[in-house]
Amino acid sequence: MLRTIWVMWLREVKKFSRSRSRIVGALGQPLLFLLALGYGLGSVFRAAGQGNYLQFLVPGIVGMSIIFTSIFNGMQIIWDRQFGFLKETLVAPVPRIAIMLGRTLGGATVATVQGCIVFALTLALGFHPYCWTFIVPAILMMFLMASLFSAFGLTVATFVRDMQGFQLVMNFLVMPMFFLSGALFPLTNIPPLLRVLVTVDPLSYGVDGMRTLLIDTSHFGLAVDVTILIAITTLLLAIGSFVFSRLQV
Repeated sequence: MLRTIWVMWLREVKKFSRSRSRIVGALGQPLLFLLALGYGLGSVFRAAGQGNYLQFLVPGIVGMSIIFTSIFNGMQIIWDRQFGFLKETLVAPVPRIAIMLGRTLGGATVATVQGCIVFALTLALGFHPYCWTFIVPAILMMFLMASLFSAFGLTVATFVRDMQGFQLVMNFLVMPMFFLSGALFPLTNIPPLLRVLVTVDPLSYGVDGMRTLLIDTSHFGLAVDVTILIAITTLLLAIGSFVFSRLQV
């Protein structure tokens, strides 16, 4: 089982390392948000007495990069199903749960690397973490977020048989999760309905954990963030493994 997990993980990482266009292309949207919002709305944010908006925005943009990269890792299942690779994998005498875990960890690794690249880009644009010691815990937080959304993307992909359907489902999930996570705005004094939506959004806890580690600002508390992320990741892995074990190609 461990060998299968390793093989699936290595396959995902190799695909990412060979795709330079994918690496560069994934930087476009975070860079746009950082420049257009970080500098464009910086004066408004300061005038409201909230400090430096770029500092506040960076953890959310890193989270955005991670959620997009990790969830769309699920698209690989649809490609593999269409081109026959998934059938060859599933007929192999290995536990399907190991395949699911390997692909989840591989997608999470890729998303974490992408998040680290975006984070390095923010340093060049003027971001300064309040304590460099917490960079490693921040990377671990990235990996936890990436594992959650990689498992989520793979689970959703098992129910969808074509790329158009997957993109439609993701557009109704990914963008709302990002905009409702507090990545772009503070969570203090928000309307009750918005507070409920933010609370049930798992990305909210990932972004809040990143803010705690990078700029020493927290809404939920780091212990709550980590606990909820681990719980949801475990639940999604269990659901995804069960669904993947019954996957037909």
